[in-house]
Amino acid sequence: MQEITQLLRAAQAGDRAAADQVVGRLYADLQRLARSRLRRSGDLTLLDTQALVHEAWLRLEGVPDAEFPDRRYFLAYVARAMRSVVIDLVRARQADRRGGGAQALTLNTAVAELAPQDEDHVLRVHEALEELAQLEPRLAQVVEMRYFGGLLEQEIAQALNVTERTVQRDWQKARLFLAMSLKT
Repeated sequence: MQEITQLLRAAQAGDRAAADQVVGRLYADLQRLARSRLRRSGDLTLLDTQALVHEAWLRLEGVPDAEFPDRRYFLAYVARAMRSVVIDLVRARQADRRGGGAQALTLNTAVAELAPQDEDHVLRVHEALEELAQLEPRLAQVVEMRYFGGLLEQEIAQALNVTERTVQRDWQKARLFLAMSLKT
């Protein structure tokens, strides 16, 4: 764990070899995040696990001031980058046919058991999450990490430097807010 932290610091300082080593050592975790994200979006993205990991990595390389003090922060940021990749691909596919046929949303933490969602569903969640981020940024981070990234409460608590109980309360508040936002 300490070695990953040192490699992340070296990568931030511009060491390309260190950045490649971080990805190599955390590749299994990155694939787990990508599998979780793709399971939720079904065939909407036309990406496989490896392609999503690589797309997210390309986005991370394009952010010069990103700071990753340790593995948890890095994985949380990657989860956000993967979400961004999926949302951008869905938006591109929806450019000609936006609107209509919207369905109600139920946020569920059983990521592996969820059926694939349609494009409208993914975009509606994204838009509601953007609104939540304006009001309560930490709640939005919890949703991103749990709903989009498939992280566990313990991992989220560590990444946000809060208790697991705080994550549980934040998750409940965020679900309520998003459910109300998505009903309208």
